[in-house]
Amino acid sequence: MPDIELPHRYTPRLYQQALWNHFVPNPEKKRAVVIAHRRWGKDLLALNLAVTLSQLKVGTYWHCLPFCRQSRAVVWNGIDSNNNIRLMDHIPEELIDRKNENEMRVHFRNGSILQCIGGDDIDRHVGTNPIGVTLSEYAITDPAVWDYIRPILRENKGWCLIITTIRGKNHAYKIAQDYARLQTSNPNYLYVNQTIEDTGALTIADLEEEKLSGMSEQLIRQEFYNDPEIPLQGAYYVSEITKAHKDGRITSVPYEPKAVVHTAWDIGFADFTVIAFFQIVANEIRVIDHYAASGEEMSHYARILKEREYAYGEHYGPWDLNLKSLAAGGKSVWDVARSLGIKFRVTPQPKSKLDGIEQVRNIFPRLWIDKTKCSRLIEALSSYRKELLPEKLQQTGVGQDMLIYKDTPLHDWTSHFADCMRVLAWNIQKSFRKVELPPRQKDTVSYL
Repeated sequence: MPDIELPHRYTPRLYQQALWNHFVPNPEKKRAVVIAHRRWGKDLLALNLAVTLSQLKVGTYWHCLPFCRQSRAVVWNGIDSNNNIRLMDHIPEELIDRKNENEMRVHFRNGSILQCIGGDDIDRHVGTNPIGVTLSEYAITDPAVWDYIRPILRENKGWCLIITTIRGKNHAYKIAQDYARLQTSNPNYLYVNQTIEDTGALTIADLEEEKLSGMSEQLIRQEFYNDPEIPLQGAYYVSEITKAHKDGRITSVPYEPKAVVHTAWDIGFADFTVIAFFQIVANEIRVIDHYAASGEEMSHYARILKEREYAYGEHYGPWDLNLKSLAAGGKSVWDVARSLGIKFRVTPQPKSKLDGIEQVRNIFPRLWIDKTKCSRLIEALSSYRKELLPEKLQQTGVGQDMLIYKDTPLHDWTSHFADCMRVLAWNIQKSFRKVELPPRQKDTVSYL
């Protein structure tokens, strides 16, 4: 085989050199977070980095975006407009043994594998043992993906590159702050935060053209200046979450033994099942705990309820409990749950998603949410947002980033948490009433 130079038909830009040099030729370096403005060249650099490292050490490498379809559009079928070639053409043919189009997987002659995946189907890859992972656009990826990958990379001493545009002070912002602190004492960590002023990749004239195309000043601050103070664009509960933080209602919310614990559910078997555990104390709705999992039978969730050792009141389920069936025997979820001691109250089908969203907004002033046990629920509510029209899967040319939203929510990892809270909100409004109660130190529960 002739000598092959890597990266192939690609040279990292000057402002990308620090990241490239962190990993190449230093595969012992393990972690990097890059907060990068739009059109920084995130996926192109990450792909070339993974290809290069795949030839230095045999193993499985993942390039992960929030959605599987997004991974196909942006990377597997994506175009490098600067070179007028597909992104995947940066892999020299001489290195490839075979490709699997359906699985978006490249098998290299040296035994390494590179695969494009989505955070929405991470469960399909259980048992895989990647030694290198790129989490692209991590700010809008389910944070559970990192929770899944982290112990694997810790065990096999693999590396991870998290690279994203900022989306408020969510899980991506928090991990970036951790890495910024860690890199001062640990050379295995790298933190990079680059705006267009740092890179010069776009000019003031480019931004003016964006403004003329309808891009708001807030979106420009978010997309090109990495401003974490700008709320996630299109998010439904931004104001409510912000006020809850300001009011101190997202805090430590202990279990009140004098009050029963109710549960609200969104149930899925291929998708997530989410359970919110809440108490009504005085006029407060206290969400003290939550649980989420996918691919589990109802017996698993019955065990989770038992392990919590709460004194339970009502269990509120979604409207389609009687329609969904389990593989075994074709029984409805309602029937199976009842046989396990969980007696659901079925919540009527909402008029629309938007009606349910408004119901959640109505109860928000009464919500107290435990910041530790419900951290993922809080993250999901903060990130639950409208769907773009048309959906932006790729960063195209100047003037193409004006955001237009549908009147419907985006279906992603946050949807099941939001649906769970809609079940909670409907039942709060229909089943509970406000009464005069003693001061907080003598709170008692009020429920019908």
